[in-house]
Amino acid sequence: MSAAAVEEPREQPTLLEAAELISQQFPGYRVEIVGSQITVTPPPDIKHGRSLTKLMRLFFAAGLDDDEAEVLQNVGIWLPGGPSDYAVPDLAILDANSDDLLIEYNCYDPAAFRLVAEVTSSNFSDDLKKKPAAYATAGVPVYVIVDRTNQRVMVLTDPKDGEYRVHAVHHPGQSFTLPESIGASVTLSVDDVLTAKK
Repeated sequence: MSAAAVEEPREQPTLLEAAELISQQFPGYRVEIVGSQITVTPPPDIKHGRSLTKLMRLFFAAGLDDDEAEVLQNVGIWLPGGPSDYAVPDLAILDANSDDLLIEYNCYDPAAFRLVAEVTSSNFSDDLKKKPAAYATAGVPVYVIVDRTNQRVMVLTDPKDGEYRVHAVHHPGQSFTLPESIGASVTLSVDDVLTAKK
């Protein structure tokens, strides 16, 4: 009689290890861990890219990409809501020279972020529900949501106790000015940002 082989139990990968495996299997997809759940978003469409480009141009024109601030796409922010939580906002305004604030997994300390912006795509419910709590818990002063699904731009400010206390909703035909705490006075037109014409 022969002895049966005994299989050693496999160790389950950590959330970060699982996120890395998913990233390797789906190049070009955005992988994030928000609320201790992995989310995977396919590459955005052209209109999404145009909205981001429009925002960047307005931020550059206001002088926000200088010795004091940087305007960057797809920079990871480490989130304090879970042991492995991080997000990769579409666009962010950070303090200049934040390179030393790297925490882990190419993600940076939330203290470096003056503003994060998301342009909604297929995972719009995360941008509208999970991420406001995550970014508020991280203390990000300004969260801008270009909500293409509902045709509006939301500006969330004054984070405290895991929520933004001020929600300003702007609709087509309106313009609004972002808080000067981002480092400059920037006025946005909802129509320009939503439609992002060439």
